[in-house]
Amino acid sequence: MDRLIECVPNFSEGRDRHVIKQITDSIESVEGVKLLDVDPGEATNRTVVTFVGTPEAVVEAAFRGVSKAAELIDMRNHHGAHPRMGATDVLPLIPISGITLEQCAELARNLGQRIADELHIPVYSYEASAFTPERRNLAVCRKGEYEALPERMEIDSEKPDFGARTFDEHMARTGATAVGARDFLIAVNYNLNTTSTRRANAIAFDVREKGRPKRESTSVTSKPVKDENGKTVMIPGTLKATKAIGWYIDEYGIAQVSMNITDISVTPLHVAFDEVCRAAAARGIRVTGTEIVGLIPKRTLIEAGRYFLHKQHRSTGIPEEEIIRIAVKSMGLDDLKPFKPEEKVIEYMIASSDNGRSLCGLSARGFAEETASESPAPGGGSISAYMGALGAALGTMVANLSAHKPGWDDRWQEFSDYADKGQSIMTRLLQLVDEDTEAFNRIMAVFSMPKSTEEEREARAAALEEATLYATQVPLQTMKTAFKVFELVKAMASCGNPNSVTDAGVGAIAARGAVLGAALNVKINAASLKDRDIADAMVMEAEAIAAKASVLEEEILNIVESKIIR
Repeated sequence: MDRLIECVPNFSEGRDRHVIKQITDSIESVEGVKLLDVDPGEATNRTVVTFVGTPEAVVEAAFRGVSKAAELIDMRNHHGAHPRMGATDVLPLIPISGITLEQCAELARNLGQRIADELHIPVYSYEASAFTPERRNLAVCRKGEYEALPERMEIDSEKPDFGARTFDEHMARTGATAVGARDFLIAVNYNLNTTSTRRANAIAFDVREKGRPKRESTSVTSKPVKDENGKTVMIPGTLKATKAIGWYIDEYGIAQVSMNITDISVTPLHVAFDEVCRAAAARGIRVTGTEIVGLIPKRTLIEAGRYFLHKQHRSTGIPEEEIIRIAVKSMGLDDLKPFKPEEKVIEYMIASSDNGRSLCGLSARGFAEETASESPAPGGGSISAYMGALGAALGTMVANLSAHKPGWDDRWQEFSDYADKGQSIMTRLLQLVDEDTEAFNRIMAVFSMPKSTEEEREARAAALEEATLYATQVPLQTMKTAFKVFELVKAMASCGNPNSVTDAGVGAIAARGAVLGAALNVKINAASLKDRDIADAMVMEAEAIAAKASVLEEEILNIVESKIIR
């Protein structure tokens, strides 16, 4: 798995596009970095930038972004609706794949040290990279914001983790920066049908984890209640792992509840949305929509879409694009402006940066024409996987039609579960379409290896054996996956929507074709393996699966025939 991290710095400039462009240009100047999103806010005077890449490349790009922001942004002239303390206000590193949060935290500390040493910008370490438990909280690091820095630089307990010194002219320009490591954080604003910041704040206090101060009221005054240590007693809100405030946005002419969800496994976006709606309604206010700031993990929208489909008693076994569309409409993500998943979902943005050509990205005609060309790939292995995917798709279609059949409302969950299984099988088989072609390409790559010396010939032989083993394993995996289609289509032929019983039958035929086709690839590739024990075992397993597939196909077609003969 490739090592990949994300960085989401927030720069204290959201109005001057020329300044923003210079900062993002400095980030993109690093090879191996992909700029995914630039989200400026005029009211907040703040731009959220998102980029990904290898850890080394991202850290270097982050440093260059901080350097350019320090050069161009003068904090003495900064004003905006969002809390801030520096030209680069916050800079989190976020693990995506092949790297842990703890490793990102170490990278963040090293980056913070470098920023302080080379750029002379004070740095507070927060979240997973914090040196003290208190400073895990960004609000503690940013206490008092930019205006409090002169005083904080003189108090030992308030000094930054790196670059502590007396407040000077350079610091006056750059402010301080919080550098940290965290898991995915969702920044989200809930749009309200009110202009009242006071009421938006009240809703925010109702739901945020911190809650609101407990107050003691008399006929004359109301004051916060203190505990025995003199600390204000808080009434917790209803949503764990959330921070929220209310504000008014001139740009939209509405008030919003602005929220950070710091742990989406504790409080998913759809749960937060429903709870904000409930709290708003209790105060006579409606949530009219939701605004996502920056990017969002795909699973967040998938979970939300499935949640709202479940509430409607609708099948969740539909393509992810449709599930995401349900999430967008259910939470009003397109209330203020169009919500384009290809520009807001981080996995889609990363995928778009892949210059490789995916067979599954072709049209049906394009796939056929590519297969018919003089190129040896895609070949029978990829076609077998695709036949299996079509078989799974047909079984899934019958399940979805059954889930929505009039008079069968009490069975929607049963068929939705089948549709979910079908979607999972289909997705895996589509992946195997490209994996089979990749397996062939690996073998071709070996033939270009040098073979002038005995050492080179030995390395080439070992690489060929490894590539051939992989090219045998992939079609065997296709067989195993396509075999799962039979359970689905048999159930749909037996108890699914009778109007679609022939679709289940065609699904069985496609699945058998996938299994038998992939078996041929197992046999021909296994024949080239030098390790005959492994080769023979794989061929034997393939033959057993193929034999069972033929039996199941016949059983399913008999069920189909019995239902279409009147």
